[in-house]
Amino acid sequence: MITPQAVREAASALRDVAVRTPLEYCDAVGAYLKLENMQPVGAFKIRGAFNAVRLMPDAVRRRGVVTYSSGNHGQAVAFVAQRLGVRAVIVMPETAPAVKRDGVRKWGGEVVLAGRTSEDRQRAAEALAASDGLAVVPPFDHPDIVAGQATVGLEIAQQMRHAATVVVPVGGGGLIAGVLMGLAMGGCAATVWGVEPVGAPKLMRSLEAGHPVRLERTASVADGLITLTVGEVPFEVIQAHRARLGGVALVEDDSIRSAMHLLRARCRVSAEPSGAAATAALLAGRIPAAAPVVVVVSGGNVDPAFFEAGTAHV
Repeated sequence: MITPQAVREAASALRDVAVRTPLEYCDAVGAYLKLENMQPVGAFKIRGAFNAVRLMPDAVRRRGVVTYSSGNHGQAVAFVAQRLGVRAVIVMPETAPAVKRDGVRKWGGEVVLAGRTSEDRQRAAEALAASDGLAVVPPFDHPDIVAGQATVGLEIAQQMRHAATVVVPVGGGGLIAGVLMGLAMGGCAATVWGVEPVGAPKLMRSLEAGHPVRLERTASVADGLITLTVGEVPFEVIQAHRARLGGVALVEDDSIRSAMHLLRARCRVSAEPSGAAATAALLAGRIPAAAPVVVVVSGGNVDPAFFEAGTAHV
């Protein structure tokens, strides 16, 4: 379904678009941080978004693109569309943080607010696609998206082939699926742990059931991790690499907030709640990690006022 060649081609195409983010050791965490917050859009999502849009037929891409996103994927699609000179419409939740809405507009994207759930956004995006002739760029459930995210794992393998544990936040599953595949391609035998908020255990429930499970509701300060389900494509990849998956750890919102503060104060890393979730799980002792440990800081799009006035701005 997703071939190693597809991942290698994605990595090659991304060389002039995405940052090959560093691994930096932080004593306070006791791990190497894969700093995807350093991407041009502040999150790993640029990898999958660019790969998916670049592979569209020219005639389809020229009509413009639309996506549904809590923020980071939307910013990535807007960035890519601006770079390629096409229209981008981003359907976001009514609760989307201002920093993420402003980020979409910064890259020329048109913001449309629709409901509060991923399903609300998806319905609105599909309606716009039908009415305006736009191509939908899914946030995680597509082979081209997962192939792009797999470049994160491939880079980790190239940067630290002897890594023993890699900890990854889980939203729709595209990132952890990609990391599993990329590590395998790079010859890194690390055990991978997924991290979800206590209020959004969709991958944990899906692994227990053996198929993607849709939760009735999700809630967390980590807005990028509260999808109701994992995608079918990511889940198939995760199952294919199940032998190297250590498991899924759940983490509370208070632990995520604490990790955000620690990352900023002790590691000089600005991470949004979703980006700090993996660090939070490690610090809370939820990961039986063998060293060396790599923690993916998946994004850094957080309102700076959070660090000045507390959690009200997260």
